[in-house]
Amino acid sequence: MNDIAATAGLDKKLIYNYFGGTDQLIDEYIRNHDFWSNVIDVPTEITDGGEALTKEMLSSQFEYMFKNKEFQRIIIWRLSESRKSLKKLTDKQEENGERLFQAIVDPHFGDKANRYRAITAVLISGLYYLNMYQAVNGSIFCGLDMKSEEGRNEVKEAVNFLIEQAYQNL
Repeated sequence: MNDIAATAGLDKKLIYNYFGGTDQLIDEYIRNHDFWSNVIDVPTEITDGGEALTKEMLSSQFEYMFKNKEFQRIIIWRLSESRKSLKKLTDKQEENGERLFQAIVDPHFGDKANRYRAITAVLISGLYYLNMYQAVNGSIFCGLDMKSEEGRNEVKEAVNFLIEQAYQNL
């Protein structure tokens, strides 16, 4: 807490008063910086079963994580350590995702909804991985530069293609 207070230029008592402690401060930081935890509103005017919304959300998540280096570190931390605040992050993401699936996607896909959920899981995890990879190990993945606009656009177009295929073939 001393380091946090010194960096923020605040008295640590003030931080304790507002957040309660280091864990609560970390919880608040994570909650405010996570893309999926901050998806709150479920659109009501959906006529395509969520296809356009899915494309937009995955593209936005891909770019958000690319630009947010701190959140990339949080995701890596979440994969490497068991911690209550990180579990809360995962639970909040799943809760918001479940709302979107139940309200939009599941009714569209019916008995194929779980297959679409699996496709979405692969896409989201792949987008997370590509962002973490370029941040830590280098920018080239499968011959595409994940730090360049051209390489990132190729990935987004591939995601759109896969979503279109799922909507057309499931």
